[in-house]
Amino acid sequence: MNSRRPLRLRLPTHDPLALVGLGIYAVFIVVAVLAPVIAPYDPTEILFTPNYDLAADRRPGEDGFLMGTTTMGRDLFSQLVWGSRSALLIGLTAAFMVALIGSIVGVVAGYFGGWVDTILMRLADVAFGIPFLPFVIVLAAFLEPSIWNVVFAMALVLWRDTGRVIRSQTLTLRTRVYVEAARVSGSSDLKIILRHVVPNILPLSFLYGSIAIGWAILTEASISFLGFGDPKSISWGFMLQDAFASQALSKGAYYWFLPPGVLIILIVSAGFFITRGYEQILFPKLDR
Repeated sequence: MNSRRPLRLRLPTHDPLALVGLGIYAVFIVVAVLAPVIAPYDPTEILFTPNYDLAADRRPGEDGFLMGTTTMGRDLFSQLVWGSRSALLIGLTAAFMVALIGSIVGVVAGYFGGWVDTILMRLADVAFGIPFLPFVIVLAAFLEPSIWNVVFAMALVLWRDTGRVIRSQTLTLRTRVYVEAARVSGSSDLKIILRHVVPNILPLSFLYGSIAIGWAILTEASISFLGFGDPKSISWGFMLQDAFASQALSKGAYYWFLPPGVLIILIVSAGFFITRGYEQILFPKLDR
């Protein structure tokens, strides 16, 4: 590896599951962008039948509702569509923050070493010692309920994995001949980092960012199901919590809680499929 040939991302055409994961993400992105067009109703709107009766607990297809309605008369299909926007907003934002913080910490620790490395890695040890989901729940309980609590919590804790891996990669990069040559020629540390180190660690940052997307979506669904989510934001976790509170299972309303559960599984699995595909590209020795 040298400065003229940094690690580059390419489509994992060798891995069908990774391509499936990318396809799933593409579909969800399209649905999220076109949510106002696809969803027939506002997800929080209380609907009524033509006879002015509350459209509550309607089954799929009944009174023209594609997937039925909730006990409060809200359209489930619209909530499912708008939930994709919340999921991707949380997932992508959290992934960006985790990858950014982890990459900065890893590069600084690995490049400068010494007391800087010691302090940053001890902070990573502290982050590893924090139980993630209880930490998010406590944070959400003390702060105003918001989807950004999930992003904030992930940024505070989950950078640890990215930081460790990026640090290890940086430790090898800083000893390369071209880095030493740049240092001898008088290049500043900042210039060396931006020109020779960062281009080679970006694919690893992307790899761990894709893992963070799934974690963020799963975490938001978990805290929303437990009642600590943002009540003003419609998400798949909110749908599951609403279904649980309304005893949808005892009513046999599988159309209420199965779709959001399946979508959560799909989008989280897609992230791990993509990660697996790019692992084989970035670390070809794994196949040996």
